[in-house]
Amino acid sequence: MRILLTNDDGIHAEGLGVLERIARTISDDVWIVAPETDQSGLAHSLTLSEPLRLRKIDDQRYALRGTPTDCVIMAISEIMGGKPDLVLSGINDGGNLADDITYSGTVAGAIEGTLQGVRSIAVSQAARKENGRFTPWEVAETHAGDLIRKLMTVELPDGTFLNVNFPHCAPEEVQGVEVTSQGKLDFGLMIDAREDGRGRPYYWLKFSERKGNFRDGTDIQALKENKISVTPLKLDLTDYSVQDRLASALGAGVAG
Repeated sequence: MRILLTNDDGIHAEGLGVLERIARTISDDVWIVAPETDQSGLAHSLTLSEPLRLRKIDDQRYALRGTPTDCVIMAISEIMGGKPDLVLSGINDGGNLADDITYSGTVAGAIEGTLQGVRSIAVSQAARKENGRFTPWEVAETHAGDLIRKLMTVELPDGTFLNVNFPHCAPEEVQGVEVTSQGKLDFGLMIDAREDGRGRPYYWLKFSERKGNFRDGTDIQALKENKISVTPLKLDLTDYSVQDRLASALGAGVAG
């Protein structure tokens, strides 16, 4: 099995090293193409206004001055000489849950793999601020290998990929795996206004304390219960439930 690894935290991220160790328990043919620098929050963006600079670090290990989407495209089109059997994107430093998946470069790596016709899994590890940021990487490292092997046996329809989140707890405290739906969080971004040394304003976007709808069966509820969340996601964004109402209002037919 050929496995391609990418992420959005960058080529030197600790989570990518953890993911590589996990991948090498599954296959000895592991390729890494990851961003040269942190690309968090860039979602499924492409680099179109400047060239992509590729740096070979070692055999089957490359850093790209671009986004996670760029990395997957570069890997398949230029580096690997064809498609891998599996794309693993992560392990993200922090969960990718609920609405936040729309911002996630980690999820975007899996989206691009899926668009390229490759089975793809986004992998994230929940983190907390406890006397500084703390991410229990040993949770994913303990449980991800067996989980990925099982997920590889599941037949997925075209255009579907998997979003996996590991809870913030000790490995032995994990309460199993739950197949979940995407949850709902309130809008969590805020503007932090500051002033530079010349008195001119500048701004940081940052996350505020989040509140969510912790419904049973959602990804955020699963992690709250120390369960591993596996959410199947689709590339098709069509809201089929609204088609008939739109057709009636417009006096039009529904295609297909």
